Amino acid sequence: MSNPPQSLVAPGAFLTLHYRLSSADGREIVTTFNDSPATLQLGSGQLAPFLESRLLGLAEGAHQVFDLAPEQAFGPRNPDLLQRVSLATLREHSDDDEAYAVGDLVNFAAPGGGRFAGVLVEMGEADALFDFNHPLAGQPVKFEVKIIGVL
Repeated sequence: MSNPPQSLVAPGAFLTLHYRLSSADGREIVTTFNDSPATLQLGSGQLAPFLESRLLGLAEGAHQVFDLAPEQAFGPRNPDLLQRVSLATLREHSDDDEAYAVGDLVNFAAPGGGRFAGVLVEMGEADALFDFNHPLAGQPVKFEVKIIGVL
């Protein structure tokens, strides 16, 4: 009697897994290893596409660590995403009594009903400078995954 073939991760697969995303220096960004495993479907947007692509072809039970360069992860930093926003526009997107400090993450409404966020870099008298790059843009990351089940 032979063992049934191992299930491999394929596009659209349902997975139960543990995963950890950390900075190159080992600082955890997100992890499920300390809690219940995650259950998700590939292609549903629950994981970033560049992370999902690392899972394809892995077998049930696999435990892998991927070191990803910035270009393989959140991309390089884009200087065009440093944008000045007028204080009038900033007030339109916040409560009247909201006080902002450098380093704050501020959400803005995007055309078409979406949302996007920027980190406040500096506050001027008439405008504020925001960085709309992903906080991990330009940084290498480590992606660790343990596949528990594949359906």
